[in-house]
Amino acid sequence: MLTIRQLSVTYADGTQALRDINLQLPTGMVGLLGPNGAGKSTLMRALACLQPPDSGQIEFAGINVLHQPQALRQQLGYLPQHFGVYPHMSCYALLLHMAVLKGIRDKTEQKQQIDALLQLTNLSAVANKSVATFSGGMRQRFGIAQALLGNPKLLILDEPTAGLDPAERERLHALLVQISRDKLILLSTHIVEDIENLCPFVALINQGQIVQSGAVPGLLAPLQGLVWQSPLRPDNSSTLLSASYRFGVPTYRLLSQLQPCAAAVPVTATLQDRYFFELSDKAAYVAA
Repeated sequence: MLTIRQLSVTYADGTQALRDINLQLPTGMVGLLGPNGAGKSTLMRALACLQPPDSGQIEFAGINVLHQPQALRQQLGYLPQHFGVYPHMSCYALLLHMAVLKGIRDKTEQKQQIDALLQLTNLSAVANKSVATFSGGMRQRFGIAQALLGNPKLLILDEPTAGLDPAERERLHALLVQISRDKLILLSTHIVEDIENLCPFVALINQGQIVQSGAVPGLLAPLQGLVWQSPLRPDNSSTLLSASYRFGVPTYRLLSQLQPCAAAVPVTATLQDRYFFELSDKAAYVAA
């Protein structure tokens, strides 16, 4: 549904933010996963026609995006990582203002869409309150509502759960799954758990390049049978994927052909294992 070919972006200071990005993404929830500074936001802005690339091609549902940006904008919903609101406008008034900006002129259609989106995002009870007074979770749900105005077929969400508490994240996850059935929702984040919970298809980005992409089972297959978990730090014979704590007790995830130590037990590979593996500069350890 979305095809990106050899997309590159270089900033005025010479920083090459994206280098020859090639991706083909299906309908549904798609995760763009990478560390801070990997190029996620730059790619999102390029897809939203806010950041002109140096070279490359973008096609969405038969639209040549770089040649026909307005045609894409008519099918696009965008939620940037940070967005401002008019401080004295109510939620309803701000959605009405954005509906007009999106070309929805018929008053009956405006009301129908806004009422439906307020109900979908569970904001009907606060429709007349200022968005500036909303909690973090409510603001993000408002952001989803404004992005969905006009029933877009492509929805771009840049770090939508950053700063949300666990309950707010769960509510937002449920909403995203509900609306993803007939859209391409591109979810950009550095939070692996969000991708694991929501996205059957994932692209991993690091240092401005796509390092791997595909359906999650395919991404995990090369690591299956090679991941171990141990309470002891490994020696140099194995690849340390991650070191974390659970209830204050250290836990090490290791990549090894053989049992790395007597305390290590085999475990099922996760997307987080693949993520840390790709960031470890040791991806030659297994054939992807």
